[in-house]
Formats: sequence, structure tokens, C-alpha cells
Amino acid sequence: MAEASSVNVGSGCEDKGPEELSQESARPGTIISRVKLFDTMVDTFLQKLVAAGSFQRFTDYYKSFYQLQPEMTQRIHDKFVTQLQTSIQEISEIKAEGNLEAVLIALDAIVEESKDRKEPAWRPSGIPEKDLRSAMAPYLLQQRGALQRRVQKQEAENRQLADAVLAGRRQLEELQLQAQARQQAWQALHREQKELLAVLKEPE
Repeated sequence: MAEASSVNVGSGCEDKGPEELSQESARPGTIISRVKLFDTMVDTFLQKLVAAGSFQRFTDYYKSFYQLQPEMTQRIHDKFVTQLQTSIQEISEIKAEGNLEAVLIALDAIVEESKDRKEPAWRPSGIPEKDLRSAMAPYLLQQRGALQRRVQKQEAENRQLADAVLAGRRQLEELQLQAQARQQAWQALHREQKELLAVLKEPE
């Protein structure tokens, strides 16, 4: 005789009900993760559901039919147990598809991080415009600061480029002055050579 209590509803959690977990979480220094609490609540619900659908209770409800058709009653109950097992598997699949465990762990982390905060948590004021400003103001200030830093960096780069251009111009002017000086020196030397040759060619 197949009993409905044989349905596997365990998910690795301890055999504690939600009430026991609530009392345990109320103890100082004790933290119960939301994943564990959720699994325990689901397991407790399913255990009570299985207990409510046991074959003994099933036959108590349908005693007359069981006395007339015991084998049929057994097959009907077996089908009920099979459908119940399928429903339990669907709960696990929904939990996996919805990534519920990761969401609950992230929520635990957020709560743990908020314990050290001294300022009160943000709450809506009921005025959408005010809430929007309070929510957007930090972001806009951050963006403005980032833009200011980018502008300052670009201005510093522009000043460096301008200084480099001025230095290049001064160097070019110096080279031009040096070239002119050399040209003038060469012209002067050339005139002296001409004068010297003219003097040497004069008759005695």
C-alpha cells in the first residue's frame, strides 16, 4: 500500500518548522538566511500537505467507496501521489528558473551591509517630483563631477599642446636667425675673398 507520506519533499534543510526558525533567528547573534527560511517553510507546507493526503486519511474520507472498490481506491490515491510529486518538482523548477536562491542571497548581503549605516534608510515622501530629485541628484552630481574632471584634463592637455607649439615656434625662429647669421657670415667671407683676389691681381 503506497502511502503519500513517502513523497520526497526534503531540500537539505533541518527538520525545523517556521516557528522554530523564527525563535532561533530572534536569538542574539543568530542569523538565518532567507534561502534556508524559504526552504524550511516550503518543506513544512509540503510535509503537512502530504500528511493531509495520506492513504489512511484518504480512505477515511471515501470509506464507502474504499469498501466497495479497494483496488480502485488504491489506484486513485497512487495517481494523486504522482500528481503531488510532480507539483513538488515544479516548485523546485520554479525556484531554479527564477534564480530565487541568488536573489535571496543578494538580499541577505544588502541587509548585512546596511547594518553599519548610521543614517536612516531612504523612504518615499509621497511627492514624485521630490523623490525624483532626491534620487537623481546624487547621480547628476556624480556625472557633473566626472565631466568637470574630464574638462580639466582636456584643458591641461590643451595647455601642454599650446606650450609645445610655442616652444616649436621659438625653436624655428632661433634656427632661422642662426641660418641668417651663417648666410651673412658666408657673404662677408665671400666679399673678403673677392677683395683679396683683386688685390693679388693688381700689377706691381
